Amino acid sequence: MIFAIVRTAFTGLRRDRASLALSFVLPIAFFSIFAVIFGGQHDTIPQVKLIVVDQDHSPASRNLLRGLHAEGSLLVITRPDSKEKAAPDFTAATAEAAVKAGTVPVALIIPAGWGQHPIAFNGSDDKASEIQLLNDQSDAIAPQVVSGLLQKAAMTAMPASMAGEGEKYMSSYIGGLTPEQKKLWDANLARLNDSEKRRDEQPATAAKSTSSGFGDGGIIPVHTRGVVGEHQNKNMISFYAAAIGVMFLLFTASGSAGSLLDEQDSGTLDRVLSSHVTMTTLLAGKLTFNTMLAFAQLTVMFLWGWAVFHLDFFTHIPGFFVMGLCTAFAVAAFGMLLASMCHSRAQLGAVSTLLILMMSALGGSMFPRFLMPESVQKAGLFTINAWAIDGFTKVFWRDQPLSELWPQVAVLLGIGVVLFVTARRVARRWEFS
Repeated sequence: MIFAIVRTAFTGLRRDRASLALSFVLPIAFFSIFAVIFGGQHDTIPQVKLIVVDQDHSPASRNLLRGLHAEGSLLVITRPDSKEKAAPDFTAATAEAAVKAGTVPVALIIPAGWGQHPIAFNGSDDKASEIQLLNDQSDAIAPQVVSGLLQKAAMTAMPASMAGEGEKYMSSYIGGLTPEQKKLWDANLARLNDSEKRRDEQPATAAKSTSSGFGDGGIIPVHTRGVVGEHQNKNMISFYAAAIGVMFLLFTASGSAGSLLDEQDSGTLDRVLSSHVTMTTLLAGKLTFNTMLAFAQLTVMFLWGWAVFHLDFFTHIPGFFVMGLCTAFAVAAFGMLLASMCHSRAQLGAVSTLLILMMSALGGSMFPRFLMPESVQKAGLFTINAWAIDGFTKVFWRDQPLSELWPQVAVLLGIGVVLFVTARRVARRWEFS
């Protein structure tokens, strides 16, 4: 009897394709996604986009820039992407604007006169000659990566400058060198200068990075300044509210849209369609209700963030209203499409769980997209989650005006329209059943 019960259970599982898919496909899909995200990060550092503004134009600054170019973990940018070949280089103002806009997480400003005193063992007395590191505080990893590689590049790419400055500090601390030591020092320093001049004639990208026996000692004076988030009132809470909120909106929308399947099973759907209500009107009405429900759920979540976690909510009402409605419309249309495609509540539950969790993993609801490999970040752009989170980040974290939300608004509205039209076409099966 035990074997008969087991055989019956296996037969039922094989017939229920939704449960079968949820049991085996979902774990494999999640394993694959997180293996791609984390699998190769044990021995590599994610590449960081970095703007460098060289206001000094000295041999030392050019060598430092060459050393930064040679680092495989950095993507060094000195001028904006432009079709014009003679596009101007970044300035301090445009670099700061790029960090504020989220184009890059970090920018380095090498000030004029820095090459005269590039290192400072005991801190820099001249604050105007410090390298400025501008960063977006939503990314805590990128500034640390850039800061460490900056010190490494200084040691490997500009040895003559290091030696020259080292002599000055040595003379100050120990009273100078003997004539023989000074002669030998000058000869070695001349060879280093000749080597730097030869490298200075080569393109910056041709430099090769070499390992250094020195650690991250911080000999280059750097002043770090957060240009985004420095005076925010815990607005990173908005990132988590949007990330988690969108994921659960998708579940809510798919569950609410499943009322179509309940009406189908009870026979209510046939009676409604036999009246003056058309399928288009019925789906539009349910889409409107699900949109309102999703927007109300999102509003409650952000109000909770304001009341408990001090989220600066009421000063961002216009942006929240625009992004909230567009997100709610897109997730409601997604739920309508799933309900139209599925044939039972069990099937809807399995399919929605599979798709929503995969979309949330790729789209940034479970793990920030800027920490993912570039290929996974691009894949995330095919999800509702990614566009909604990017839009809410612009509103609450970057304080950008409504005009800057047009890419996210256009994509979310486009997704909603396409999904609803597809759902209407799929729902024709109920009209001819």
